[in-house]
Amino acid sequence: MNRVVYLHGFASSPLSTKSQFFKHKFTGVPFDIPQLDQGNFEKLTITGQLEVVDRAVHGDPVTLMGSSLGGYLAALYASRHPNIDRLVLLAPAFQFPARWRSRYSSAELEDWRTTGSRPFFHYTFKENRSLGYLFVEDSVQYPDQPDFPQPALIFHGLRDETVPAEVSQDYAAHHANVLLRLVDSGHELTDQLDFMWAETAMFLGFQNR
Repeated sequence: MNRVVYLHGFASSPLSTKSQFFKHKFTGVPFDIPQLDQGNFEKLTITGQLEVVDRAVHGDPVTLMGSSLGGYLAALYASRHPNIDRLVLLAPAFQFPARWRSRYSSAELEDWRTTGSRPFFHYTFKENRSLGYLFVEDSVQYPDQPDFPQPALIFHGLRDETVPAEVSQDYAAHHANVLLRLVDSGHELTDQLDFMWAETAMFLGFQNR
């Protein structure tokens, strides 16, 4: 099968639990996990992450996997690149640009803009790291619902409080190319790894060698 490129979530890294789990499951298949912030979380943007994805894909026919914000990035990239074969998305952050800005009041956004950065918990370092306001400004140019034509399998937890399951349900309802699997879980989905692997292997036609 094609090479797999896995896109980790916001404030995460290639060492995340899910990315490493799937990497070890795809025996004999090239599996790349680019570091989307390029080692500089403060200057993270959607545009910069798409450039990282573009270098990782390198124009090849690949399968994109993505978790949360990585799922949004995978969908966005696939909508612009027909060489992407299939997608597997884990709690994808559809509607990201609009929902991200709605999380903060006008005063909070102005404070972020004025100070230049805002602290966010980084799951790799287990501590707060600063993120520049350019992340907000840059996201405005991108669509809430990337419209990709490739076949996709989406997993979403019914108890997800970060990206509500209704977001994926709405997307799947308007895209016949999407197969949605709702599970009794939260946003991380780490208690559903074996189920997700079984469904992913079936969806991609992968036989573990």
